[in-house]
Amino acid sequence: MPDEANVKAYHAKVVESLKKITRFSRPELEALCKIYKKLTTAPSQKPRTTILTKCTSPIIQTVEGIDRTIFRELLHNTFDIITEDTLIERMFCCWDRESEGAIRLESWIIGLDIFLRGSLRDKMEFCFKIYDMNNDGYITKDEIFQLFKNCLIKQPGEEDPDEGVKDLSELALKRLDVDHDGKISFKDYETMVNDEPLLLEVFGQCLPTEDNCNAFLITLQP
Repeated sequence: MPDEANVKAYHAKVVESLKKITRFSRPELEALCKIYKKLTTAPSQKPRTTILTKCTSPIIQTVEGIDRTIFRELLHNTFDIITEDTLIERMFCCWDRESEGAIRLESWIIGLDIFLRGSLRDKMEFCFKIYDMNNDGYITKDEIFQLFKNCLIKQPGEEDPDEGVKDLSELALKRLDVDHDGKISFKDYETMVNDEPLLLEVFGQCLPTEDNCNAFLITLQP
């Protein structure tokens, strides 16, 4: 466990570095460092179970940082993002930029920069990365099916509950597959979102509302 002096020196270095590449002020960055310190957990020696979502993050937390459980609670309690497990896990993988099973300070702040002050382009790149579950640069019908599967409520008497999900997945693919190649590229997605911004989170909530963003930003003020 690093001593207090080393932690403060490291945080100061991070603040100087991220002040140049994020949209946060110095006081806001310092406040985010303090929040991060309260949220971090030590590396785990025990394996953790997680759902399979083509995530490159190790199941065992190898470094000190924000773990999956804390991250989920943060999304639910602070940003009111209540979504199904597949998306939560994908979001964690995207924030865990070093693929270490925990979110480091720099990744925490860069992720919040997109969350709270990101441009539409930033948010499109973030959402697309989450929806692209196998990280191959495309959103396929199978991935859409997985994203929709846990969102729809099974109707009484339904013989095949997956049939409605398959139909919806097919419709979504046709709607967003601009170049008609059977899959959604980032260019397809970008074109459709620029035309209709409501499609930004078409496959599930990945971002906080403006009200939740503003409420969190207020807590960073000195």
